[in-house]
Amino acid sequence: QVQLVESGGGLVQPGGSLRLSCAASGRIFSIYTMGWYRQAPGKQRELVATITQGGSANHANSVKGRFTISRDNAKNTVYLQMNNLSPGDTAVYSCTANVAEHSGGYSSYWGQGTQVTVSS
Repeated sequence: QVQLVESGGGLVQPGGSLRLSCAASGRIFSIYTMGWYRQAPGKQRELVATITQGGSANHANSVKGRFTISRDNAKNTVYLQMNNLSPGDTAVYSCTANVAEHSGGYSSYWGQGTQVTVSS
């Protein structure tokens, strides 16, 4: 099995920055696309960014120029650098990964999420 654990969330002031991390562990053969989603209370979950195994990244229009997704394949970790945060970015941020396991299985996994609150 595979586990994803997010870290780095917290309370920041508008204009501040945070870097989220998501580390995958378990019986991993390869990790393909990884991504970040977010969900605010009363709103549906939205895709923030994705990154392929080779490092090709895509970001939602709402975060382009402010957020940057990256990954370290040697550490099985994906990051989300968030700059110039605004209150509208307040949400629970969750990471996801498409994983090929040693058993031959291929599945999508989710972390439990980390809270990001932007407030003065």
